[in-house]
Amino acid sequence: MEKSIYSRQYALFTKLLRAAREEAGLTQEEIASRLEATQTFVSKCERGERRLDIIELCNWCEALGIPAGKFVTELEQKL
Repeated sequence: MEKSIYSRQYALFTKLLRAAREEAGLTQEEIASRLEATQTFVSKCERGERRLDIIELCNWCEALGIPAGKFVTELEQKL
């Protein structure tokens, strides 16, 4: 079994993560500030170089102002 970070599904996850940030009208710097992280962290997550765990995803969604369940539902529909 391949590592999920290299899968087509994870690539879709990161694409949706970036799209959600852009839909919220936020730059990488702005969401990084809300997450109390660096812009580099955000960039690596969006490029799939750094894996997010479920808690980090929930924090990310909160910073975007969207329910994590909504994000996951959209991901499931696209998978």
